Amino acid sequence: MLIAMVDLDNQLGYWNSTGTSKTFGHPVEPSWLEGVDRQAHILDYGCGYGRLAGQLTEWGFDNVEGVDVAPNLVARARAQQPGARFTVLDAPPRLDHPDGSVDVVLLFAVLTCVPGDAGQRELVAELRRVLRPGGLLYLSDLCLQVDRRNRSRYQQFATTYGSYGVFETDDGAVCRHHTMDWLIDLFVDFDRVATREVSVHTMNGRPARATQLLLSTRPSDVAHR
Repeated sequence: MLIAMVDLDNQLGYWNSTGTSKTFGHPVEPSWLEGVDRQAHILDYGCGYGRLAGQLTEWGFDNVEGVDVAPNLVARARAQQPGARFTVLDAPPRLDHPDGSVDVVLLFAVLTCVPGDAGQRELVAELRRVLRPGGLLYLSDLCLQVDRRNRSRYQQFATTYGSYGVFETDDGAVCRHHTMDWLIDLFVDFDRVATREVSVHTMNGRPARATQLLLSTRPSDVAHR
């Protein structure tokens, strides 16, 4: 029996309990933000405990905002990173921002927590709405891994969720690893500026390879305004 993905795209119960204590490790490449003004509005969507927002604040960016669905994670972020501001998302992925008001969006290990196609498309459309023409979206997420453990669980849960790459973690989250073709399709309305792969550790401490994309909205694209 297939489980409706829409019910899994906002796993508040997990992120407000078990997920609150997780540690995240996807690195930011400083050179990808070299041309960004230090007063630019930077939005860390799915900010967790504020690691990235705090790092960018240390680098001199003074208009950094983090948003997350889990109040307990946001409370942790506010306590650990007083130099940035943090908001709880009440109706994700909807943001309380005008069209074209954000300069840069960070989307780090968020799509892996939104397993449904529709949920991912809705999120990307909302981020595109708030980004200014020519704004940047910095994505870091996990494509399909090649090790035996991951291939085994992709296969194990493919029938349950109707999608190869969606799986359950041992502690109760439902996650997704992607094909590159899917990411290209998901961000078809963006221009790709840079691509790289990096070694990371997952939230449960396992080694993995992450794909990072630096994407840009098109300066002349005002169709979504």
